[in-house]
Amino acid sequence: MLARPIRFLFLSLVLISVQGEQSHAADQAAQVRALRDLLDRVWDFELTESPMLATNVGDPRGQDRLADDSLEAIKRRAEKRQDFLGELNAISSDSLTPLARIDHELLRHRLEGQLADFRFQTHLMPINNREGFHISFPELPRVMNPKSKSDFKNYVARLNDFGRYADQQIELLRGGIKAGLTQPAIIMRDSVSQARSHVVENPDDSLLIANVSEESRSALGEQAWDAIADEIRGAIRDSVVPAYARFADFLQREYLPACRGPIAAAAMPGGREFYRDRVHRFTTIDITPEELHETGVRENARIRAEMEAIREAVQFDGDLPAFLKHLRTDPEFYPETPDELMKEVALILKLADGRLPELFGHLPRIPYGLREIPAYVAPQTTAAYYWPPSTDGSRGGFYYINTYNLSARPLYQLESLSLHEAVPGHHLQLAIQAELTDLHPISRESNITAFIEGWALYSERLGKEIGFYKDPYQDFGRLSMEAWRASRLVVDTGIHWMGWSREQAIEYMTDNTALSQHNVVAEIDRYIGWPGQALAYKTGELAISRFRRKAEEQLGGGFDLRGFHDKVLEAGAIPLPLLELRVDEWIKAERAQ
Repeated sequence: MLARPIRFLFLSLVLISVQGEQSHAADQAAQVRALRDLLDRVWDFELTESPMLATNVGDPRGQDRLADDSLEAIKRRAEKRQDFLGELNAISSDSLTPLARIDHELLRHRLEGQLADFRFQTHLMPINNREGFHISFPELPRVMNPKSKSDFKNYVARLNDFGRYADQQIELLRGGIKAGLTQPAIIMRDSVSQARSHVVENPDDSLLIANVSEESRSALGEQAWDAIADEIRGAIRDSVVPAYARFADFLQREYLPACRGPIAAAAMPGGREFYRDRVHRFTTIDITPEELHETGVRENARIRAEMEAIREAVQFDGDLPAFLKHLRTDPEFYPETPDELMKEVALILKLADGRLPELFGHLPRIPYGLREIPAYVAPQTTAAYYWPPSTDGSRGGFYYINTYNLSARPLYQLESLSLHEAVPGHHLQLAIQAELTDLHPISRESNITAFIEGWALYSERLGKEIGFYKDPYQDFGRLSMEAWRASRLVVDTGIHWMGWSREQAIEYMTDNTALSQHNVVAEIDRYIGWPGQALAYKTGELAISRFRRKAEEQLGGGFDLRGFHDKVLEAGAIPLPLLELRVDEWIKAERAQ
């Protein structure tokens, strides 16, 4: 007698469940559409406002101009981004698909970071000792890589626009002087010569024509190139050179005399709040400067013990400080010519390329190349850096090596340095990110430092798993590079939070790494001019290593290293808490198989 009502009740419950699932699916689809629409509008806005970003991603808009960096335009952009953030906050991430949640989180991180920059008026400090429009602009031929007549027409137009753009940067810096937001004087000591190096009498001596590749010239044909070359020379002579001259004069007469004496970010108006924001920005986790400082001290103690073991293994007659001095000063550890240095790096990279399939199931298609760091910036910058590929695949990545002052370029650090900057480090990770198709284009441009630099530092240790560091000196070089990043936690917080002097920071770095004195000074000056950025490397590496240990412990013999690496890289550069969540989900899925 009860069977019929029970059957109806069961069917009703099933119907309610199906309707609930359909309602949830419809709500999820609506939320995803709303997010996608917002992402499209933000991306369209960013590409319109940043012509160089459009160049990097292969978008045709704005290729004949540089950005508008007037105070009015900067304020307008901030107001628009605040509106975008309000729209984003109205979209619940809980109701999104897993990939859409990544897009949501990366957009939130981007907008909040841009608004924090505006709140702290970082636009009033658009240059430091190693970055700024005056340093990056001579790379324009390589960034644009012009081939057609229209490409070169746009290139010439940008050269002609440089005068306006440089004047806007000068006005921003003047605003910084008024607001008490200037760079420390000690790190800007070479800035005038950086600018003056581009004030040439003969336009053919300018990097803006010298850096136009033979490939680009050949694509036009000789006759067409001769015609466009005259236009380039005219733009250099009439726009670029006078703008650099004005900028150099401004630096010498107004900016340098107004630069501050104290080196700490905390010394600026609102400086301690600013530094706390930078700590979170560059680490993506909730952590205090004091905790980071102590982490660096602990890591250096561990690394120092491993260094001592290598010193004993090579039977060096002396203590660790004497061994470090030996490594810094013995000519046998240094290249004699730039060609020797470049060839050593090329061999390391080729050996690494052949071992990558052992570590990854998915490898990128975009290639990378090797270049020397330009001479005009080499004395002020570090041993190497990486230039990412364009996301449209039209330009490969490039690993830049510093061949200036060869007595400061130790051969024993080349394996770790190259694995960091190229493969399996920056190039592999950023090329995979550029090729992602499941994420929104704005997410593929994510540049979260803790992930990117943490992965590259983690990649240095990966070399031990594919046959590198067999030479104990190269392994010591790896440890020195790791100690360099651990020391960053100590000196960056020391300088900007705890009141350390520049000399104190230099002494700590000298005592705890095998870096040459030239590199130590260049590094400390970099941290002074870029508060918080140096915290990202070790923080990210420690996190990724911890996630791997967790996966190994929970999966045991079922742990798949290639699968783990693919999981870490498959969503591009994301905040560390989100990465941990994704790794945990991967572990759960692997255990269920």
